[in-house]
Amino acid sequence: MIGKLNHVAIAVPDLDAATATYRDGLGAKVSPQQPEPDHGVTVVFVELPNTKIELLHPLGDGSPIQGFLDKNPSGGIHHVCYEVEDIYSARDHLKEQGARVLGDGEPKTGAHGKPVLFLHPKDFNGTLIELEQA
Repeated sequence: MIGKLNHVAIAVPDLDAATATYRDGLGAKVSPQQPEPDHGVTVVFVELPNTKIELLHPLGDGSPIQGFLDKNPSGGIHHVCYEVEDIYSARDHLKEQGARVLGDGEPKTGAHGKPVLFLHPKDFNGTLIELEQA
């Protein structure tokens, strides 16, 4: 059901510094900062030949990333995102298997303009999973 790895998301306390680390230190191509108010984050994508790294920084009050950074002040891996061909059939299959879909269970538009869902980390070995329709 899952396709390729779309990205690994890393929550960062300082988006400018993290962007500079990837751009200047590692020589990666990075996107401009992109506010995503519906998700409470500002993102920067680090483009790699085979996938992306998504740098996440809190945006606004109540950002889920702020809670993560409160527990992990230096930042860290927040989630992994896998592509699926049909997000609705993937969701329904996973729910039948007992997986919990976060939020109201309906896909939202993600940073790439495509439908996304998040799956409870307790159902996936402690890892928050994002599914994105390919």
